[in-house]
Amino acid sequence: MANTVEYTNEEIESIKDRALEALETVIDPELGIDIVNLGLIYDVIIENDGFCQVNLTLTTMGCPLADVITDEINRALKTIPEISDIKTKLVWYPAWTTERMSRYARIALGIR
Repeated sequence: MANTVEYTNEEIESIKDRALEALETVIDPELGIDIVNLGLIYDVIIENDGFCQVNLTLTTMGCPLADVITDEINRALKTIPEISDIKTKLVWYPAWTTERMSRYARIALGIR
């Protein structure tokens, strides 16, 4: 059931911030770092009806763990009461590079 609440821009930004925090609990099984710090999340779109779209990429096309990561994204975002519907959209442009990684992820993986 969709929300009928009209959120302010500030409230939408707050929900988006909480969504990103929740996504930090999703760990890439191969690298052991969360998908936010790896730079795999390109955008989180929150709409007034509770719909949330996560645009993300993977380190390689055909990644065998795509379904696992998508399932974990859904699990993480279901903890946010304002989000009632979730869609994950894989995007390949711009291509992911290690430049998208946070300083934390670079240090953890020994990348300079």
